Amino acid sequence: MSENTVKVWDPLVRIFHWSLVVFFVIAYFTGEEESDLHIYSGYAVLALIMFRIVWGLVGSQYARFSNFIYSPANVIAYLKSLVSKHPKHYLGHNPAGGYMIVFLLVMLLITSLTGLKVYGLEGHGPLADSIEFSIISTVVADEDGHREDEHKGRDQENEDAEDFWEEIHELASNFTVFLIFIHVLAVVLSGRLHRENLVKAMVTGEKEIHKN
Repeated sequence: MSENTVKVWDPLVRIFHWSLVVFFVIAYFTGEEESDLHIYSGYAVLALIMFRIVWGLVGSQYARFSNFIYSPANVIAYLKSLVSKHPKHYLGHNPAGGYMIVFLLVMLLITSLTGLKVYGLEGHGPLADSIEFSIISTVVADEDGHREDEHKGRDQENEDAEDFWEEIHELASNFTVFLIFIHVLAVVLSGRLHRENLVKAMVTGEKEIHKN
């Protein structure tokens, strides 16, 4: 590390960031297959999000939410500074970037939990009601067909619920992709305005010191 650089991103933040990229890409592009790869990469994404929430509370200086969650006024002021010749520079996440990180974490959490809900309605995972599925699977029709009708009714109700949560899951994942696109675009734009390589910084953990 040179005299003109400072350590910003700790190793855990960097490992989290690139691991999340890998596992989300895998989960997203295997979603139609509903394969084990999709399921386990989804579990990995959820575990990473839970870690980041904890690390955002007790982690290193620039990893904490308190370091990059600013007031709306600061966000507006930063966005206005982008159109000036001297945009304000932040060592950690800038105010707009901080909000984007929070939005991404929330959407990734929603995507993961709705995926678990769908998986649970299929009788698998931690959200599955094993007792209910066991009862439903062993019900047989009696003479008046009452149990058979009840079985069909429960199956239809479960199928409707699965379709509902699967749609929410897909909407959440697609909106997350949209946020990622905006995030990448903002990283490129911010990097050019501040004359710094933000991708490299997330690899090495170091950022150049700028004077405002």
